[in-house]
Amino acid sequence: MGLLSKRKNKKFNYSPRFYKGEGNPYEIKHKFDEHRTTVGENPNFKQKFNNAFDELKNSPDKAANRRILIIVAVLIFLFLLIIGFDLSIFFSN
Repeated sequence: MGLLSKRKNKKFNYSPRFYKGEGNPYEIKHKFDEHRTTVGENPNFKQKFNNAFDELKNSPDKAANRRILIIVAVLIFLFLLIIGFDLSIFFSN
């Protein structure tokens, strides 16, 4: 009955029936990891931040970065209008 011993978990040696690819089919990996410099073996937060900043600075698609900045600026402006922030401090008479 095993009143004093703990029950052992069952172990299954499962292998997928139709998987013929290479590597582990259960490995979770993002599809753009090969193209990013910020993913991988970075030792600390500062190095990750520097890699991300270099990637942003040397990006081949400058128009997309500019578009994102414009969208963020418009959203911040709309947020300030909704909460009733006095925008007259930004404009001189």
